[in-house]
Amino acid sequence: MGTQKYVIALDQGTTSSRAVLIDRAGRMVDCVQRPFQQIFPQPGWVEHNPQEILFSQLGCLTELIARHGLSAEDIDSIGIDNQRETTIVWDPATGQPVMNAIVWQCRRTAGLVDELCGDPQVKAMVQAKTGLLPDAYFSASKISWILDNVDGARERADAGELLFGTVDTWLVWVLTGGLVHATDPTNASRTMLFNIHEGRWDDELLRLFGIPASMMPEVRPSSGFFGETSYPGLPAGIPITGVAGDQQAALFGQCCFAPGQAKNTYGTGCFMLLHTGHEARASSHNLVTTVAASAPEAAAGGLEYALEGSVFVAGALIQWLRDELGIIGSAAETEALATSIPDAGGVYIVPAFTGLGAPWWEPDARGAIFGLTRGAGRAQIARAALEALAYQVSDLAAAMAEDAGGELGVLNVDGGASANNFLMQFQANLLGCELRRPQNLETTSLGAAYLAGLATRFWSRTDELRGLRDGDDVFRREKDSAWADEHLAGWHDAVRRTIG
Repeated sequence: MGTQKYVIALDQGTTSSRAVLIDRAGRMVDCVQRPFQQIFPQPGWVEHNPQEILFSQLGCLTELIARHGLSAEDIDSIGIDNQRETTIVWDPATGQPVMNAIVWQCRRTAGLVDELCGDPQVKAMVQAKTGLLPDAYFSASKISWILDNVDGARERADAGELLFGTVDTWLVWVLTGGLVHATDPTNASRTMLFNIHEGRWDDELLRLFGIPASMMPEVRPSSGFFGETSYPGLPAGIPITGVAGDQQAALFGQCCFAPGQAKNTYGTGCFMLLHTGHEARASSHNLVTTVAASAPEAAAGGLEYALEGSVFVAGALIQWLRDELGIIGSAAETEALATSIPDAGGVYIVPAFTGLGAPWWEPDARGAIFGLTRGAGRAQIARAALEALAYQVSDLAAAMAEDAGGELGVLNVDGGASANNFLMQFQANLLGCELRRPQNLETTSLGAAYLAGLATRFWSRTDELRGLRDGDDVFRREKDSAWADEHLAGWHDAVRRTIG
């Protein structure tokens, strides 16, 4: 294809796989996307077929390469970002998984986590070492379950005949022809088996969950060498030089390279991450401490960290208005409805469909609408739904500011709902800080590409990456703090009544 070179990001998500072609200016040239099947064997159980994940991802990659007539010489490197915590166990001799992947959303091991981590001392030990609150969400109990429930798996694992990986590890292993069994610190930090202070798998945690150390992948820097492509039908010898979990990749793609910089992704849920530098800050507000992806220049100083908080229901609330209530035809309609009235008329929606996330952590709470009068209609409900997203993010931001010892100066935003200008302005009014929305909202794949390209010197340093960002949309506070306090007081009253 000539002298122009590209980085390819493999963006392996929960419902689809994508391959994204990114040029030296940081522009998304093209993208191929393929969905794959969600498997629900029982209520609360979620699985994926690892081969289907693989073939959807390879299909995207080969189609992208064919569409642009690319050879190995045209592709500088490949970066991978992935759905986190999802757990795959396979036999390296045959390349066959022993069962379907257990997805991060799956709750089948909740009882096992309660049993193993019910003792307050054990719970405190897990949290101190991993930065995580013991939960079925993370990979450790999922591996345990597979070893105990697949015939012969425990014996084979003990004999060193099985490997574990999160989705990044599985993709790297297959793409390199089985030569490389490795992950990066961001994905390792989501397993509940990785000591985030010492940067290694923890023997005490492996013993607690009954997992042989021989199953665990080598942990390599997020921006560094993970082997070369060696798979039939793909150009051989393309270096894989970037790996990160999706939320840490988005933090990196938003150019949040320094302590105090934060991003929020407005997706089905919300994920907010605040960079805390080389200091792993413990949270007193039910946030988790996680490892951030580092550029090579920063990794020399040791691991970098972030505080992370999750809102369970964000864009899913807007989907509910559309699919279950039928009061909107598309998500885009909410903006016009919200701006057609001066306020929500005292209506508050607490979208606790699956409980409340940080900083509340009330798994048994359920959704509620407060303040309905005869005059409340679809406009008030649509506006209250958008406001609910902003209120939940404000609660996260306040918790992070307290944990990190400083207010947010800027919040970088991305994800589907960040395109809603009413929501972004309302959020800025509540937070009192500047919101920055990049022109390219594909920050997750951009982060994977940046990590890969920094390792190969396709881009020289993070300063060069900052220079690629241009023309952010900026939202600043237009209301005073008394306005924000009054609105938040109404919201907190609604949350208390929901929990009560």
